[in-house]
Amino acid sequence: MKCCPIDNTFKMIGKKFTIHILRNMMLQEQTRFNQFLDSIENINPKTLSARLREMEKTGLIERRVFNETPIRIEYLLTQKGKALRAIIEQMAAFSIKYESRTVFKDKKPRTLHQFLGENPTVLK
Repeated sequence: MKCCPIDNTFKMIGKKFTIHILRNMMLQEQTRFNQFLDSIENINPKTLSARLREMEKTGLIERRVFNETPIRIEYLLTQKGKALRAIIEQMAAFSIKYESRTVFKDKKPRTLHQFLGENPTVLK
């Protein structure tokens, strides 16, 4: 084997804020730089730019430029990026079940389905 497959995936998504950007793209359907900047705690523009470039380079997202005035730029998940949905769902499910005291004010464990309630498409 050339390298560990888990390590390889972690190299793509393990840098600070990368998973948050993916989460926001998947769960909140965010596509714009300022949306990420406003919704990801403690991220700064320089770091956000670097992460978006890295994600584009690894093929997780694509950058689209719209020739409008002012120019509009959006970041969209590629098929490769969308394939990470199951991993992100499992990360959420793990914390919801095993770290409920940290995640929820009432500290009660839940299943992913209970957490999503009537809107299970939030993660889709």
